[in-house]
Amino acid sequence: MKALVLSGGAGTRLRPITHTSAKQLVPVANKPVLFYGLEAIAEAGVTEVGIVVGDTADEIREAVGDGSQFGIKVTYIPQDAPLGLAHAVLIAQDFLGDDDFVMYLGDNFIVGGITGLVEEFRADRPDAQILLTRVPNPTSFGVAELDDKGLVVGLEEKPKKPKSDLALVGVYLFTSAIHEAVRSIEPSWRGELEITHAIQWLIDEKRDVRSTTISGYWKDTGNVTDMLEVNRSVLETVDPVNAGTVDEDSEIIGRVRIEAGARVSGSRIVGPAIIGAGTVVSDAYIGPFTSVSEDCRIEDSEIEYSIVLRGSSVTGVRRVEASLIGRDVEVTPAPRNPAAHRLVLGDHSKVQISS
Repeated sequence: MKALVLSGGAGTRLRPITHTSAKQLVPVANKPVLFYGLEAIAEAGVTEVGIVVGDTADEIREAVGDGSQFGIKVTYIPQDAPLGLAHAVLIAQDFLGDDDFVMYLGDNFIVGGITGLVEEFRADRPDAQILLTRVPNPTSFGVAELDDKGLVVGLEEKPKKPKSDLALVGVYLFTSAIHEAVRSIEPSWRGELEITHAIQWLIDEKRDVRSTTISGYWKDTGNVTDMLEVNRSVLETVDPVNAGTVDEDSEIIGRVRIEAGARVSGSRIVGPAIIGAGTVVSDAYIGPFTSVSEDCRIEDSEIEYSIVLRGSSVTGVRRVEASLIGRDVEVTPAPRNPAAHRLVLGDHSKVQISS
């Protein structure tokens, strides 16, 4: 069995971060989202992995390399433009051959991994197996319709009037039957070859399409809100470690990981939180669910429920919350402007101004 990991998307919902960085490499708890998926694939016993890459190919290659750090062997598959998930399968056919495979969207996050799902598929080998979860906003996802027996009878991509609240999670398992399906469909109104259309083709051809509905934690980390929520979820599992330096004037509360070379002085850190290698925290407060990457500086400031990327500094700022701060960013106070009131008052007016 092989794996096909999609890492070619532009990440428009995470701009401006993704103007200069691949969305799959934005870190959650100081580790790129993509790495969690590759680790889950390796844990499931799948070692041959094709990664579909686009404009950010060089950055993905530099981060992942040959895959040996994850215990896998990586083949890179260039995609000229993000023309749909089914298009990714189409261009990967030489790599996939006739093997079964799991397709994993590189910006998705699933707590607990995919080992059980892969083992179930290997045992039964349906033509396709999809992962579903209930969502409050199904119009934003591919949506599945099930019959009374729980069998998949229809799929629709981002429907205006969803027939259910069951969204497709970004993990799919296929036999080689999917190759005929992706060759048989036409581009959607979005100009893309939709994987939902390919799976619908299998359903219409009476092929064996099954689903598994998960109740565990899943997120598509396509926007800042979801990134912060995934970061929160991962930090819940952090073990307290202090590999840096903390002075006697500092207070560390709860699950806080301080990595090698980090220095904390005159500060209060309330976990769960991570302080990256080489980062300096001085006269500051770092609150729960905050990840600060390596070589940052947090000084005379307060920050909570946020992600700070490599080489950035936050100095002299009263409070920062629910923020995603990119690499090599400087956050400082704005200059103080003289306070004044500009008034245009009619005759006989009465005005009260707070001092």
